[in-house]
Amino acid sequence: MTRLAEVFGAFLRLGLTSFGGPVAHIGYFRAEFVTRRNWLSDDDYAELVALCQFLPGPASSQVGFALGLMRAGWLGALAAFVGFTLPSALIMLAVALGAGLAGLSGVIAGLKLVAVAVVAQAVLGMARTLCPDRSRATVAVFAVVALAVLSGPWVMVAVILVGGLVGAALRLETGTSAGALHIPVARPVAWAALILVALGLLGLPLLAGHGAGLALADSMFRAGALVFGGGHVVLPLLQAELVAPGHITESAFLTGYAAAQAIPGPLFTFATYLGGLSGLTGALIATLAVFAPGFLLLVGVLPFWQAVRGAKAVRAGMAGANAAVVGILGAALYDPVFTSAVDTMAQFGFALACFVALQIWRLPAWAVVLGAGLAGAAGLAA
Repeated sequence: MTRLAEVFGAFLRLGLTSFGGPVAHIGYFRAEFVTRRNWLSDDDYAELVALCQFLPGPASSQVGFALGLMRAGWLGALAAFVGFTLPSALIMLAVALGAGLAGLSGVIAGLKLVAVAVVAQAVLGMARTLCPDRSRATVAVFAVVALAVLSGPWVMVAVILVGGLVGAALRLETGTSAGALHIPVARPVAWAALILVALGLLGLPLLAGHGAGLALADSMFRAGALVFGGGHVVLPLLQAELVAPGHITESAFLTGYAAAQAIPGPLFTFATYLGGLSGLTGALIATLAVFAPGFLLLVGVLPFWQAVRGAKAVRAGMAGANAAVVGILGAALYDPVFTSAVDTMAQFGFALACFVALQIWRLPAWAVVLGAGLAGAAGLAA
């Protein structure tokens, strides 16, 4: 119960303060669970991130789900999901019911700026650990360049895959022993999870005509199962599922989209808003349906991945993939984290001060985030 409370408290705080989008969340998670709590090493954390990036679904939420499972079992996984998701889900439900975010604009500005500092610290720390030689540093730079010139939901997956192939070809060595990352999932449970995904994709379309709730679940489950590349990619899928058939208006969709960019936590809670337009039951159905396939796929893959990850070729491939993850996080530091938060030299100075507080003064991330929010409320982050 102590570990369960620990998991819920940590993820609830992250759900309240993690601005900047899915890749920025990876930086927040690293600061909390690698640096501060020492739950796992940088190598194992980057490996988990790479695995979740390969799978469809909300990558940062999948990482959080796996961390909760690793720390406190199945209830820990649930606690991590609820803690991280509940704040943004409640905000998006409130927006769907008619509330606005205008009065919080100053706080949001401050929290977006501190996200720049948190992600910068994560990039620096992970680069030191995961890119210690010329080969891996080159892979990281390749990842940044690839993301700068290419676009599309498959780019991040392709970059990690190429990084893994380079690592295997160069026989890169890792600094941790194989098998250090252990997330307990039995193979029968994994097979059951994969079967549930198949049943959802095949069965829900057949049931969609038997009620609005089932139709909503079908749309959300399909979107959650097919999205690669993180939360931003789910938006066009949801638009195709709900706006194109005329279930909601373009104006209502864009209102929710704007709100989703301004709040902490997972962008997948945009589904909460879309379901909430029809009431509380719709919000609950949409939220559970859009997250479920990503979590089920992760559970389905974990035991099989852990069975092969100890092989030398796989470890070398993961060293290259981990370096690519550093590059992905570095690219996200600029866009969307920096570009969405910093418009003036004063804002750059504010973000730099937050970075110094984290990196030089070694203040805890929660304290710097709280200070930035208060400074933003006072108008100092404009």
